[in-house]
Amino acid sequence: MIMTNTALLIGNDINNINKGTSWNDLLISIKNKYHVETLENGRKPFPMLYEEIFLSAIQQQHMDEKELKTFIADAVSNIQQNELHELIRELSVENIMTTNYDFSLAGTHPKEKTSLVNETTYSVFRQYHSLNKTYWHIHGDCNNPFSINLGYEHYCGQLQKMRDYVVNGPNYSASTKIYKASLIRRLQAGRQMALQSWIDLFFTTDIHIFGLSLDFVEIDLWWLLTYRARNKFYKKNTFIKNQIYYYIPHKYVKDSSDKIQLLRANDVKVEIIDEENKSKYYQKIINSIKLKL
Repeated sequence: MIMTNTALLIGNDINNINKGTSWNDLLISIKNKYHVETLENGRKPFPMLYEEIFLSAIQQQHMDEKELKTFIADAVSNIQQNELHELIRELSVENIMTTNYDFSLAGTHPKEKTSLVNETTYSVFRQYHSLNKTYWHIHGDCNNPFSINLGYEHYCGQLQKMRDYVVNGPNYSASTKIYKASLIRRLQAGRQMALQSWIDLFFTTDIHIFGLSLDFVEIDLWWLLTYRARNKFYKKNTFIKNQIYYYIPHKYVKDSSDKIQLLRANDVKVEIIDEENKSKYYQKIINSIKLKL
């Protein structure tokens, strides 16, 4: 298989082809387990709802957050593969990013990371290699429960690490096998880039985003898109030549008009797919990506 200069960013919705535990079911289980059943989901952003559940629980009983995240990791570990995962693996794409914590995309459950940095909490370098592909778990993975990115505190810490890597330079020990110069300086220098973080792909590779709602609470990804667009249009950095695509069902376009406008302002091409059936919708996306490879 000849690999192309293309990467994917895939969210949790591709797992919803199979009937299984939904996020709402998981929330109910968490509330029951930690005796905070009376908390209302309402319209609260999920990272803040997670903080409310956690903070309410620890005020009632002493608990370790790792215990809560292990409970979540065990639940998502049971997600089963479906036909879409296999179709995605068949694409001639080497790098697959995902916000998912499970390993259904890879088709196997790896035991060890292949990252250049052994991160315990955040996920700037977190990767697993399987067959001829690299899977970047940008919001943590179920092998490492404390890496699972859920609460507002974790999102902000992740963003801090990302911005350091891109703008200031990573602050890891001298023994790590990564460049100490910031990503933006290395890009400006015009040298050939050695891929070391999934963030590199946002500046160097065409990216197709699907199965991801990309809500505004995803502050890490929205910051990255904004920073890239500012460097391209405001600072006139000509090294940014890649294209980013975001796929959305036609039925959600009207209610997602704000998001679509912001994506387009941030140099993301929005691809609208008119298909009601979820499985066929993703098959159309995969076929569309094939035509662009």
